[in-house]
Amino acid sequence: MLNIVLVEPEIPQNCGNIARTCAATGARLHLVRPLGFDISEKAVKRAGLDYWHLVEVADYDGLDDLFRRHPEAAEDCWLATTKAPQDYTHARFRDGCWLFFGKETAGLPEDFRRAHYARCIRLPIRAEARSLNLSNSVAVVTFEALRQLDFPGLQKTGEMADS
Repeated sequence: MLNIVLVEPEIPQNCGNIARTCAATGARLHLVRPLGFDISEKAVKRAGLDYWHLVEVADYDGLDDLFRRHPEAAEDCWLATTKAPQDYTHARFRDGCWLFFGKETAGLPEDFRRAHYARCIRLPIRAEARSLNLSNSVAVVTFEALRQLDFPGLQKTGEMADS
């Protein structure tokens, strides 16, 4: 199972889309505070996130709290950042790895990126474009990791396969 970590996410719609990706893939969702939105049960119901019950969600008071509670995250983490020296296809993802994504306006903290320099990956995009939407970036990296793992626990064919 993959671990998707959003560090200080700001936009609730992005988090909702990412939660849906986690629901569809079985990935765990880890939210590092501060958050730019409310994740209370009342707020989730109001947003109509009818798949939220399929998502294992944990939240943390900061990166230090996450690493204190999950020291294994430091052993197998990948940091998605536009500033990375290598693209995501160079990563060799393992079951249980931790995929980190930064907030929409600023990305991941610089000191965190420097501490994990060899684990920084990026999605190749045109030089004129700043970045992809956060939820799109999460989906791309998540499905590449799952592809490398042969899509564990996921349905690989649709109903047309029986035709």
